[in-house]
Amino acid sequence: MSDRNKKFVTVDGNEAAAYIAYAFTEVAAIYPITPSSPMAGKTDVWSANGKKNLFGQPVRLVEMQAESGAIAAVHGAAETGALATSFTSSQGLMLMIPTMHRIAGERLPAVLHVASRTVGSHALSIFGDHSDIYNCRATGFALLSSGDVQEVMDLAGVAHLSAIKAMVPFLHFFDGFRTSHEINKVEQMEYEALRQMLDTEALASFRANALNPEHPMVHATVQNPDIFFQVREANNGDYAALPDVVEDYMQKINAVTGRDYHIFNYYGAPDAERVIIAMGSVSGCVREVVDFLNARGEKVGFVQVHLYRPFDVQRFVKSLPETVKSIAVLDRTKEMGAVGDPLYLDVCTALRGRADLTVVGGRYGLSSKDTTPSQIAAVFANLAKEQPLDSFSIGIIDDVTHRSLVEEEAICIEEPGTVSCKFWGLGGDGTVGANKNTVEIINSHTDKFGQAYFEYDAKKSFGITKSHLRFGDKPIRSSYYVKSADFVACHNPTYIGKYDIASEVKPGGTFLLNCPWSMEELEEKLPAKAKRDIANKNLKFYTIDATKIAYDLGLGSHSNTVLQAAFFALLPVIPVGQAIGYMKAAAEKTYFKKGEDVVRRNLAAIDAGVAAPAFVEVPEAWKTAEDAPKAPRNVPEVVTEILDPLNEQKGDDLPVSKLMRYKNGIMDMGLTAYEKRRIATRVPIWD
Repeated sequence: MSDRNKKFVTVDGNEAAAYIAYAFTEVAAIYPITPSSPMAGKTDVWSANGKKNLFGQPVRLVEMQAESGAIAAVHGAAETGALATSFTSSQGLMLMIPTMHRIAGERLPAVLHVASRTVGSHALSIFGDHSDIYNCRATGFALLSSGDVQEVMDLAGVAHLSAIKAMVPFLHFFDGFRTSHEINKVEQMEYEALRQMLDTEALASFRANALNPEHPMVHATVQNPDIFFQVREANNGDYAALPDVVEDYMQKINAVTGRDYHIFNYYGAPDAERVIIAMGSVSGCVREVVDFLNARGEKVGFVQVHLYRPFDVQRFVKSLPETVKSIAVLDRTKEMGAVGDPLYLDVCTALRGRADLTVVGGRYGLSSKDTTPSQIAAVFANLAKEQPLDSFSIGIIDDVTHRSLVEEEAICIEEPGTVSCKFWGLGGDGTVGANKNTVEIINSHTDKFGQAYFEYDAKKSFGITKSHLRFGDKPIRSSYYVKSADFVACHNPTYIGKYDIASEVKPGGTFLLNCPWSMEELEEKLPAKAKRDIANKNLKFYTIDATKIAYDLGLGSHSNTVLQAAFFALLPVIPVGQAIGYMKAAAEKTYFKKGEDVVRRNLAAIDAGVAAPAFVEVPEAWKTAEDAPKAPRNVPEVVTEILDPLNEQKGDDLPVSKLMRYKNGIMDMGLTAYEKRRIATRVPIWD
C-alpha cells in the first residue's frame, strides 16, 4: 500500500482493538474493568450511533452483572451462531476462566480482547503485567500477543479471522496501560480489507452447527471416563494446524500493510550469538537496544512472540539464528514456587536436547514497572558471561536473594530528530486532556508521529499525573518513560519543592514552571537541587502564572489551555502560528455548544498562554546553591524508610530488603498522618 493511500489515525491501544473487534462482532457482552473499560465504552458509543459491522448491522451490546455473566453471555451467543466478543482484564478475566474452558471445548469462535493487568496477590494493582494471561494457558483459548498500538490495529483482526477459520476461540492481549492507554499515530486497517479475508464458508458452517429449533441437536453433554479422554485427544490435529492458519492470515495482513508479521518475529544481527525472547510492549525497547549494541559491533538479536498458544516449536526453532549461543527469556510475571516462569519453560521445552545452548530466564515489569534500555542492555551483558545468572530480575534491587542484574551503563536511545517532553500535572487539572489534544494536533496536521503515555497515580483525581510525549519523523517505538526531556513543565507549583523535576531536563533544554512567584520568591521557594540543575545544565527557565490567567478569564481552575499554548510557544515542534490556529479551531469545535462566551474565554486563554511565559535570568550563584539543614523529625522508621521515598516519587529506588516486613501485604496503621501532600494552589477562607 502506497503512503498516499494510507489512512493514519491517532488512537490508543484500546480504541485500536475495539475498532477491529467491532467489525467482526454481532454480540458484545461486557462488564467494565480497568484498564480495558474504554474498549467496551467505544463499542457502546458506536453501536448507539448506528455504526455497522462487516455484516451491515450495529453491534448488540449488553452489560452484565459481572465478568462471569459477560462470558456466560458470550458463550450463549456463540452457541446460537452469533459472533461474540468481550473485553476484560485481570480479576475480571479470572472470573471468566471456567466458562472459557467450555467455550474452547465446544470449539466456538468467540474472541476476548484483554488489556493484560496484574492479578491481585499481596496487594491489588490496577497496572499491567502478564499474570492474568498466563492463568489462561490451560483453557484451550489461542493466545495472541500485540506489542504496540500499530500491532493491535493489525493483529486484532488475525484473532477474529483465525477463530472463525479454525473454530478455536482466541484471546488477543496487549499490555495494560503501556499499550492500552498509549496514544500513537497508526495506519488504520480498513473494514473492506478485512471483509475480503473473511472465510465465509467457515462462518456458514459455524452458523449451521449452532443451536436452532429448526434442526435440534445436543451440545455440551456429560461424559463418562469411557470416552471423555478420547474426545479431548480428537482435537489435537486442529490445534496442531492452528499456527498455519494464524501465519496465513498474518501474510494476508502483511500484503495489505506492507509490514512483516510472523508467529515469531526475529529482529537483529543474522549472526547473533546472544538473543532475548519476550512478548508484549517490551518489544520496542528491546529492538532499540539491539540496534544500539549491534551498531557498536556486538552480535545480538530478539525474538518477539506473537502466537503464544498453541506454541509452534518448529517455527520457534527456525526463528533463531543458527549462530545463537545463549538465550534470555523475559517473563512479565512471577509464578511463586515454579521451577521457571511460563514463557521460559516453553522455550526450554522447545529447545530440549540442545546442549550447545545456554538458556536463562528473567522477570521484568511487574505492575507496569518501567523497563528501560539500560535494563535490557544488562540482560545482554548477563548473557555474555561464562555463567549467566538464571531466574534474574531487572528494574529492581534485590539485595535479599541477589537475583537482580546490575545496570552497567546508562543508555539513552532516541531516533535523530525526536523531541521528548514531560509534564507534571495534578489528576483532574486538565493536563492529560491538553496533552492528548497536543498529540492529536501534531499527528493530524503534520507528517510527524506523536506518542503520548500517561503515568497515573492510583489516587486518580488529585493524584500526580506525568505525561510522557514524544514527537519524531518516524514511528515512535520507545515503550518506556521519558526520563531525559527536551521540555519539562511543572503545572503545579507545590511539586517543585517535593520532587526532583528539573533533573529530568536535558542540558540546554526548556523548563516551564507554573507559579505566581517573583524572582525573590523563586530564590526562597526553589530547592537548592533544582537551582543547581537549572544553572549547571544551562536550562532555558520560564515561569507562567497560568492559574491566575485562567481564574481572571473566568475559567476557574482549568489552566490547561493556557499551559498548552505556552508549550507550543516555547517548543515549536510545529510553527507556533499554525499550532495556535489549530488550538483555536479545536476550542471553537469543543465549546460552541456551551455558548459564545465560553468560546471567547478559551480563545483568550490561548492568546494569553502564548504571551505569558516569562524568561528567568538564572543567577550564577545557583550553580552552588545549598539548602539550609533540615530540622530532625520524630517519626516512626516506616515513615523515613518507606513513606518518604514513596511521597518523593522515589519508590522505584527502594530495594527488596526495605520491604521484607510487608511481603504479606500488611501495612502499618496511621500513615496518612504523615502524607500531607499540600497540593492546593488556592486555600478557601471562611466568610
